[in-house]
Amino acid sequence: MKTMVLGKSGVEVPVIAVGCMRMADKTVDEAKALIDTAMGAGLNFFDHADLYGGGKSEEIFSQAIGMNDGVREKIFLQSKCGICPGKTMFDFSKEHIIESTEGCLKRLKTDYLDFLLLHRPDTLYEPEEVAEAFAILKESGKVRHFGVSNQNPMQMRLLQKYLGDEPICIDQLQFSITDCHIVKQGLYVNMREDNAIDRDGGVLEYCRYEDITIQAWSPFQYGFFEGVYVDNPDFPEINAKLQELADKYGVTKSTIVIAWILRHPAKMQPLTGTMNPKRLLECAAASDITLTRQEWYDIFSSAGNVIP
Repeated sequence: MKTMVLGKSGVEVPVIAVGCMRMADKTVDEAKALIDTAMGAGLNFFDHADLYGGGKSEEIFSQAIGMNDGVREKIFLQSKCGICPGKTMFDFSKEHIIESTEGCLKRLKTDYLDFLLLHRPDTLYEPEEVAEAFAILKESGKVRHFGVSNQNPMQMRLLQKYLGDEPICIDQLQFSITDCHIVKQGLYVNMREDNAIDRDGGVLEYCRYEDITIQAWSPFQYGFFEGVYVDNPDFPEINAKLQELADKYGVTKSTIVIAWILRHPAKMQPLTGTMNPKRLLECAAASDITLTRQEWYDIFSSAGNVIP
């Protein structure tokens, strides 16, 4: 498994991360099968959130992996906080961040997180409070590095102003073949059409400029969790192109999807969400494939994106 450095953290991790959002729906044995498969493939970076299954995903994970000091040394753990389920609000207050992090640590049965991310933006947040919370967590050894999700450049710049030398290492963004506006708007600059509208503040280029790693969530989903496009008859052109390239490289369409994301020079880290060990191995196989420039654009075009 190829590796990469996440942002300015200096931490070397696999180029593909294992998303654990759906682990709450699995038994401990089923979760163990997935984790064992991941570890065997060199996928030892696991993404969580206090929101997932109301915390149950983290609990199932720690039970399945048999968390202890020896196990902890072999893995990287990331979690997120800030969404308040059932309250239709976000909370980036110092108290909530610290309390949520403590809950994550307890459920994961660990003393520290490698990365803690703010889960989506909170328009009512005070950056000074966030910075204070991060400092407390860092100084206590409970969190080593920090990031955000679904934030635009100005939101990150505002927060970074108060973080000082503590860098924002990650921005989790939705990115897939069907939902790739962060790429599209950069191809239609100065053109009079909707694709030229910059809805994200140039976040792709900003993250590249500031050495912030984009973690691509929902790489197989279209819309906002509306479903998957792979093997979906509503997306014939995409699936035909994916199958063509899968046949060429001797892999599956799922492998080509992840390879497409890895091919971008922004060095994004795809977040898998599958709980199927076989499909996870298909994703892992993408680490060994480098699509050509033409193949990348062919896949991009297969989603109905016209090259200007």
